[in-house]
Amino acid sequence: MNAPFAPDARAADTVTRVDLHNAGEARRITAFVEEQGGSPFHLPSWLNAVERGAGQKACGLLAERAGRITGWLPLTILRSPLFGRALISSGFAVDGGILSSDPDSEARLAHAAGELAERLCCEEVELRGGTVPSGWDAVTGKHSGFVCDLAEDDEAQLLAIPRKQRAEVRKSLQGELHVTVGADEPDRAAHYACYAASVHNLGTPVFPRSLFDAVLDGFGERADILTVWDGDAPLASVLTLYHQGIAYPFWGGGVWRARATRANERMYYALMCHARGEKACTRFDFGRSKTGSGPWNYKKNWGFAPEPITYARWSAPGAAPRDVDPTSEAYSRKIDLWKKLPLPVANAIGPAIARGLA
Repeated sequence: MNAPFAPDARAADTVTRVDLHNAGEARRITAFVEEQGGSPFHLPSWLNAVERGAGQKACGLLAERAGRITGWLPLTILRSPLFGRALISSGFAVDGGILSSDPDSEARLAHAAGELAERLCCEEVELRGGTVPSGWDAVTGKHSGFVCDLAEDDEAQLLAIPRKQRAEVRKSLQGELHVTVGADEPDRAAHYACYAASVHNLGTPVFPRSLFDAVLDGFGERADILTVWDGDAPLASVLTLYHQGIAYPFWGGGVWRARATRANERMYYALMCHARGEKACTRFDFGRSKTGSGPWNYKKNWGFAPEPITYARWSAPGAAPRDVDPTSEAYSRKIDLWKKLPLPVANAIGPAIARGLA
């Protein structure tokens, strides 16, 4: 670990920057994350996967008292010629922020994050979860999260879906579609094809495939890909993380035919059953969506209640707020132009841009 940030008057209280490539430190932090009920995006394995797959450096600040961990702040050091420099907690994720066992450790970590940002010439620190530190800006109302308990069996899960959406799921079960689950090369290739087509249709650059590969490799049995097929053609696919009894379907998408064939309905219902039956999950985290958007309404149709999400933001003196939200009005024209690119061209140039969309 590096030298402490802003040493406390009490010599036993420290905040240090952690080397996440140190296996022993990574294990200590992982145990603390699980003890505090953190998300998979707080884990060193997530940060290291992002570094390997997207080239954005893994980092973290650790608060300790007499050698015992009292707080942890996972960070990705984002450097992009298009989107500037920032510390993100956590990069390429929908959660993060400070985990602490006491308010004092939380305050020391927040102060150290601002100090680290200044040392690294970063314009901003963004915390995507947890409480908002004193003196930081709160960003709320833009996005909502969707989490719900899983039912006790497949039939109960089907009946838990509101009537109109349940009818769509039943229709998807009557067709010729079939489902596979795995993390081998055919699974990865099918997933990337579906995801790349999906984000292209939305007008945004696709992440590099190396990011998905790194997450799957880093999480092992705690991640997999579920794909819906029509014969040999993949129609919809989702990469899911499993952490402390919660399923996190994180990167999902489908080709144009997915809607007409109800492949997405088949996919998410199959995933709910798989998460409970094979992964012993009791909850399903449907992720975040922009409030009022199409995906926001789609998740409500499944019976999930939207919960407003609050992010915390620290900005360097004089720095203008970064805007990297692809749903922002500022990007509407660029999104329209991106949709018109041929898919092979978008897939070729998109990853270089998307590496900065942490």
